[in-house]
Amino acid sequence: MFSARWQIDAKFGHKQTVLDLMRKWEREIGAQVGIAELKFQIMTGSIGAREATIETHHQVETLAQLEEFFAKIGKIDAHAKWGKEMEPYVVSGTSLWTIYRIVE
Repeated sequence: MFSARWQIDAKFGHKQTVLDLMRKWEREIGAQVGIAELKFQIMTGSIGAREATIETHHQVETLAQLEEFFAKIGKIDAHAKWGKEMEPYVVSGTSLWTIYRIVE
């Protein structure tokens, strides 16, 4: 099992806007690709992390399941539109995917 984590940093003063847009993505795009099955979570920096950091976690059984998720969202026009809507509020170059193996 894996935890796929996507991280971005909000520009100063825009953290709530980015969080609102993340929730919009969850409702409108994530719902189309079965995000509920991936134990989707949104987290923000608190202690020992940058406060501007926003991270999403997706839990997948296999890397193939993650690839399927990427393929599905890539075909949704609203996903590309959402990215352009989000762009003015995030620090350029901070987008980062990390994949962790969950040890049970």
